Amino acid sequence: MEVLKSRKILQDFIERQKEMGKKIGFAPTMGALHDGHLSLYSEARKENDLIVSSIFVNPTQFNNPEDLEKYPRDINRDIAILERSGLVDAVYIPEVHDIYPEKAESTRYDFDGLEDEMEGKSRPGHFDGVGTVVEELFRQVKPDNAYFGEKDFQQLAIIRKMTQKKNLPINIKGVPIYRAENGLALSSRNQRLDKDRREASKIIYETLIKVKEWFRVITVPEIKERIQDIFDHQRGMQLEYFLIADEKTLKETDFFYKDRKFRAFIVVVVDGVRLIDNMHLD
Repeated sequence: MEVLKSRKILQDFIERQKEMGKKIGFAPTMGALHDGHLSLYSEARKENDLIVSSIFVNPTQFNNPEDLEKYPRDINRDIAILERSGLVDAVYIPEVHDIYPEKAESTRYDFDGLEDEMEGKSRPGHFDGVGTVVEELFRQVKPDNAYFGEKDFQQLAIIRKMTQKKNLPINIKGVPIYRAENGLALSSRNQRLDKDRREASKIIYETLIKVKEWFRVITVPEIKERIQDIFDHQRGMQLEYFLIADEKTLKETDFFYKDRKFRAFIVVVVDGVRLIDNMHLD
């Protein structure tokens, strides 16, 4: 596996691969890798000749400087995980100046309102940061296909929108949420919880399964009441929000329309660690 530590080295590498006519699959990360990330590369391996990863903790998508400071970083561990997986041909590990040559600041985007829903309400500017770094990585890596997990469904929708609006010749592929045996969605943030709290957090997945059962059987307000009651009885857990939204617009709904696709979204803070999850409803 090639380890590419500068923009120039990456560009030379990509140019050689393109000259050989190789189809490139790409999934960017912020490190702290786990099996959920590897599931992206496993999917990419089925459809591409060359698989590229990137590891870059993007400063412009953190609203809280403490979150940026606390974000787990262990580049040697991450490289070892990618090498052992056998799924990745090259990993790009840029410095900040490789992504932001002048100043680390975001471009302003219009995502047709997707950025104003859910996460966007409490994290202003977050998705501008996401769009900025992903667009720049796309322009540097020049992938044919790019892979993102459905755990961050709003992010996936926004990257699709950005790629469409910028007319980038890249297929955006959503990959189903990779879960631990107990159902907890794998996340880099999970590493901040001890074993017992990770086990207790399976209630998030179990709750989404119940929502799937209740969907179209009881009203949305009744579902929300039941969800709140569940988390009112969980020690050390606080329900930040639960909602059901249209998958296309991400707008919250209080009514089920037959011709639309819906998804349940939930955020729970467990001992100070913010966990997000979602599930398609049908």
